[in-house]
Amino acid sequence: MDRAKWWNTNKALSSTGAMVFKRGFPRTHAFAQARAVFAVAKQRCDEHFNPPKSATLWRLPQEIEEQVEAVWDVWLDDAAKWSEFFDAIAMPLEGDLASLMRRLGLVNDSDVAASKDLRRSVEGRSIQLPGTFGSTRRELALLALGFERGGDRLVVPYARLGGL
Repeated sequence: MDRAKWWNTNKALSSTGAMVFKRGFPRTHAFAQARAVFAVAKQRCDEHFNPPKSATLWRLPQEIEEQVEAVWDVWLDDAAKWSEFFDAIAMPLEGDLASLMRRLGLVNDSDVAASKDLRRSVEGRSIQLPGTFGSTRRELALLALGFERGGDRLVVPYARLGGL
């Protein structure tokens, strides 16, 4: 089961998951593993807290989703280059999300410090980022880091979309 224990993708990102996904995706199994886990996390978050006119890590504005889809094919073409990254995710040395993300170069110390200021809502189901979503790297980092603020409980980090 995943470390946070709220999205229940039992060993999907581990070597066991790799063995299963390699059968159908011998060259790109790590990306297939990631897609499967993304789908589960999106569904679980949407069931738990689905704010209207907002962005979450799993439901980004269309232009960002299109950029990810465009670069995804490039990543697939060079899947072997990503093996070290996926190995780090499969067997992280760190006990917390922020440290792993920092080591992988996904966030910096400033992002981690800012994430500590994020507070859960009164009902404890969500964490709203301040301001409106501007599609910045920092906001994406905070949407990811916000999940750690719930501990073993699912909290959905989100940001309001402007102009809607």
